[in-house]
Amino acid sequence: MSTRPAAARAGGAAGDAAGGAAGGAAGGRGGGRARGRSGERTVSVLRRAAIAFFAAVTVLPFLYMLLLSVKPVEQLLADPGGLWPRGATWSTYRDVLLPASSGGQGFLRMLGNSALVSLAAVALALLAAVPGAYAVARLRFFGRRRVGVLFLALYLFPATLLAVPLFVIFARLGLQGSLGGLAVVYVAQTVPVSVHMLRNYFATVPRGVEEAAALDGCSRPQTVCRVVLPLAAPSLAATGLYVFVIAWNEFLFALLFLVAEPGKWTVSLGLQQLAGGVEVPKTVLMAGSVVLTVPVVVLFLAAERLLAEGLTSGADRG
Repeated sequence: MSTRPAAARAGGAAGDAAGGAAGGAAGGRGGGRARGRSGERTVSVLRRAAIAFFAAVTVLPFLYMLLLSVKPVEQLLADPGGLWPRGATWSTYRDVLLPASSGGQGFLRMLGNSALVSLAAVALALLAAVPGAYAVARLRFFGRRRVGVLFLALYLFPATLLAVPLFVIFARLGLQGSLGGLAVVYVAQTVPVSVHMLRNYFATVPRGVEEAAALDGCSRPQTVCRVVLPLAAPSLAATGLYVFVIAWNEFLFALLFLVAEPGKWTVSLGLQQLAGGVEVPKTVLMAGSVVLTVPVVVLFLAAERLLAEGLTSGADRG
């Protein structure tokens, strides 16, 4: 008589313990999911805050520069700390773009010089970097693994170390004071990293695509031109934009090669001239800075998709 109630009580206690354990496990899983969702929300908030911070750091200086460039000089003198102009004026941009013979700063001609040099540097750099990058990515030769390291090791040396030798060489070749010689200097600066960028992309192109082209009767140069380069268009765009920005903003070699030829100055030299001028209003200087910046920003916006794809392509390959 007494064993059965005892067994029943034991079974009930075991059931209660099992139910409590199951409930505790379910509660633990529910608490883990809640903590996971809370952690995801925290990461999301921090990510948005970081994006907003870096966007403000990037945009606010350009916004201040733009607002100051359209602010009348009288307002700037009366209220130097004021941000928003009362009645914008575009005369500063006219003063910057007009030639010196018309009372301006001649930035329109300088923009043409900078565009010519930058586009020539892009064309020559890609012309030299594509065969080199393809050779490093596809061909087998002694020291192949060390070539990429040697290319990047060139950037351990400062640009000033190359300035005097390049100046002497180009002066003897008669290229001092020429836009073509300056473009060649920019090619020498940008080819190593261009080879490195393109090599990583070429390494991701499937070999089967090239083998199929070879079976169709294409030689290796034809395969590169007809198959590999179309596939590498995003990387070519990213590399070309990188070379363009370097050539567009470069100042040291432009000063060294073109200082005696004001008619061939690039826009970076013109901006330095404005910054060093005593009688040049700061509004005109800001207008020149906007003129220097806008072409690069427009190029980035126009090539945003290709740029993002080209920079991330080959990221998983060494």
